Parts: sequence; structure tokens; C-alpha cells
Amino acid sequence: QVQFVESGGGLVQPGESLRLSCVASGKIVSFFVMGWYRQAPGEQRELVASLTPGLGTSYGDSVNGRFTISRDNAKNTVYLQMNNLKPEDTAVYYCNKAPATTWPWGQGTQVTVSS
Repeated sequence: QVQFVESGGGLVQPGESLRLSCVASGKIVSFFVMGWYRQAPGEQRELVASLTPGLGTSYGDSVNGRFTISRDNAKNTVYLQMNNLKPEDTAVYYCNKAPATTWPWGQGTQVTVSS
């Protein structure tokens, strides 16, 4: 069964950066469209970035120009580089297949942006 382990979150001030990592249990990141999602308190989970093998990347309007998704096939890992973080980026971040998935969700990694 596919499993994801996210890491790299933390508490940062506005304008700072974080790099999230997501390790998948199998060799899937090179074959499937992978995405980073986030869920803020009281909100639904939303897809913020996705990466299609051989085609490129896509970003939500709120993060476009600030976030970059990438992958390392050899490490079965997907990354999310987040720059110029804003308080509204505060959420638990998850990775999974995109744009829809029936695979189980990992525990996520908490990102808190606050001064």
C-alpha cells in the first residue's frame, strides 16, 4: 500500500522560506501526477501545486511565483520549496497523487507563518 511521509514544516516569520519533503513508499513519483495539498483550520484541503512527469508543473493562484514543486525519482521524494511565506500559508501540508486520489493520506507537516 502506498504511504507518504511529509516533513520539513515549522514556525517561520513572514517572508521566510521552508522546504518540505515527501517520501513515498514505492517508485511512484516518476509515474504519477504528484501534488502538494494544504489544509488550514476549518477549511477544506486544497491542491496548491502539482507536477506531471514529462509535462511540467502547475500552481494555485495564491502560491504561484512563490512555491516550487520538484521531485527526485531516485529517492521517491517530492519537494515543495516555499519562499516569501505569508500568514495565510499557515496550514498542514500533505502530498499525494493529484488532482484526485484514493490513496491514503500521510500525517502531513505543519507550517505556521507568524510574526
